[in-house]
Amino acid sequence: MRIVIAGGHGQIALRLERLLSVRGHEVAGIIRRPEQGDDLRIAGAEPVLMDLESASVEQVAAVLQGADGVVFAAGAGPGSGTERKETVDRRAAMLVAEAAERAGARRFLVVSSMGADSGHAGDEVFDAYLRAKGAADEYVRGRTGLDWTILRPGMLTNDAGTGLVRLEAETGRGPVPRDDVAAVLAELVDTPATAGLTLELIGGSVPVAVAVRAIAGN
Repeated sequence: MRIVIAGGHGQIALRLERLLSVRGHEVAGIIRRPEQGDDLRIAGAEPVLMDLESASVEQVAAVLQGADGVVFAAGAGPGSGTERKETVDRRAAMLVAEAAERAGARRFLVVSSMGADSGHAGDEVFDAYLRAKGAADEYVRGRTGLDWTILRPGMLTNDAGTGLVRLEAETGRGPVPRDDVAAVLAELVDTPATAGLTLELIGGSVPVAVAVRAIAGN
């Protein structure tokens, strides 16, 4: 399959690109800066230069034409303010979802966040982030032309992945290595029966493939 990852230079995205490439998929990653391209090539992905904060839906749809799946893994990052939570975490996610629908790329995965909620209260930057992610998730769930799955990891760590997770509609809070988030995403790409599910993910005791198969179709 051809899989396009929005936010292709992110920490989870680079891990996912390696995994998908090893599985034999054709992978492309949307990046903002040309100097990021070599990292994607090393990971086995084709870099596509595009700024999702200024691109039109037609431009994004052209990139997604012929894709079998799309993963939205872009984020403004922890050092950004509330404005970029709005332009990246909400608007860019909505843009890519609409573009995927126009391009006929039905399989659509979102890397969201545990606690994402458009009605989340609070004035801190992280509160704005959770509202933006929640609003984007709601928008994606309303796109009837997409077979979407929303993944909401717990606290992300750079610990080595264990391959053991807890993947459920509600898990409670907990940490999860980025390695394992990428492994779950790779498995979800290949498991269309998880379409229509919003899932939480933390470290656990169940092998990734088993956890994804168990939740598929629920």
